[in-house]
Amino acid sequence: MKDQRLEAEESKHMTSQWIINASLLNEQGEQVNGAVQIVEGQIQGVYYGQELPSPEEGAEIVDAGGKLVIPGLIDMHVHLREPGFEHKETIETGSRSAVKGGFTTIACMPNTRPVTDSPEIVELVLNKAKEAGLAKVLPYAAITKGELGRELTNFEALRQAGAIGFTDDGVGVQSAQMMKDAMYRAQALDMPVIAHCEDNTLVEGAPVAEGSFATKHGLKGIPNESEAIHVGRDILLAEATGVHYHVCHVSTEQSIRLIRQAKEIGIRVTAEVCPHHLILSEEDIPGMDANWKMNPPLRSPRDVQACIEALMDGTIDMIVTDHAPHSAEEKAKGMQLAPFGIVGFETAFPLLYTRFVETGLWTLEFLVQKMTKAPAEVFRLETGRLAKGAPADLTMIDLEQEQAVDPETFVSKGHNTPFGGWKLKGWPVATWVDGQIVWSAKTEQ
Repeated sequence: MKDQRLEAEESKHMTSQWIINASLLNEQGEQVNGAVQIVEGQIQGVYYGQELPSPEEGAEIVDAGGKLVIPGLIDMHVHLREPGFEHKETIETGSRSAVKGGFTTIACMPNTRPVTDSPEIVELVLNKAKEAGLAKVLPYAAITKGELGRELTNFEALRQAGAIGFTDDGVGVQSAQMMKDAMYRAQALDMPVIAHCEDNTLVEGAPVAEGSFATKHGLKGIPNESEAIHVGRDILLAEATGVHYHVCHVSTEQSIRLIRQAKEIGIRVTAEVCPHHLILSEEDIPGMDANWKMNPPLRSPRDVQACIEALMDGTIDMIVTDHAPHSAEEKAKGMQLAPFGIVGFETAFPLLYTRFVETGLWTLEFLVQKMTKAPAEVFRLETGRLAKGAPADLTMIDLEQEQAVDPETFVSKGHNTPFGGWKLKGWPVATWVDGQIVWSAKTEQ
């Protein structure tokens, strides 16, 4: 095995970039001083400890100043709204928001207009993302044409165009037979089915969770079982078909129980959770402000605790944002009429770092792993690693920087967040994709 110094010496004939004086997480999860060498868009070397090789003459040097450098964050559940809803967000503005939040790889949902149910729309998304030159954008394709639940899309053609999985996110696939047929087809292609779990007969017209807030304000409530019924159904279908089944934005204790049992008996099921379902409950909603309206809705404190425990014990695999921008005019329609969803890119890491790492509930390594390595492994991505040969997708974070969330400073078109005014620590300050700095707090206008 070659010595690290020898490898560094051999690479000196190539133009490289060095990030020095960085705080890196070693194999034990400890923060140690180190450096990262980048050559031609890839990580050439990761060096821990004090005895570091000297950067070659002419190399580009970035002094991290002791700030944390980690693999670029990965978000496997986002809404970029384009095509069709460009007043809410575009692929360019969404990608810019993502890299500001430290995300270098994002997977976008197909509930656009037109729906991402044809190879042409998949290619449009990929081309727009390439033009933006910011985050890596991975498109999901719809399970059914128009997300109407009536006819399956052409899975083979969508995969060929670049889709990474199939989902009707935004609505649940109501027909068990349709879902089973989809799972068989996806399994034959070795592709995942990603499910928004919701039984429409239990939720129509309800803006918030069934509970004290709904009762107080005379609103119809969304019951926990509306999610769990589909989770249970789909787990049985996944067992029958052998497909990789991934559960979107888990929010209920009942769903978690079913997923845990499924994993214990070896069914190929994975799951994700959002920061807001780990931090907020329906008891936190201050009033009829639609910035607190999301789907799944904020549940009970008991559900929040179940989500935290499930993430910690591995029942839930990863954290996603479900970044869902809407215009101010749309959200101004109030709790009953406004669309569901909140933005998440630009607050996710500091929210989770402040709530869980600063309080000692999680280690920094655990948080980073759930936002990088875990999603990369589940979806078989090359990213998510700080290792030689990996893409140089990196995020630098100032763990000491404390500031209040100000939605007016978001680069996303959507300012719809319930976290305005929250004082948080752990803000991203620079982001690299394939070795290029795509966002920096120093150069932000």
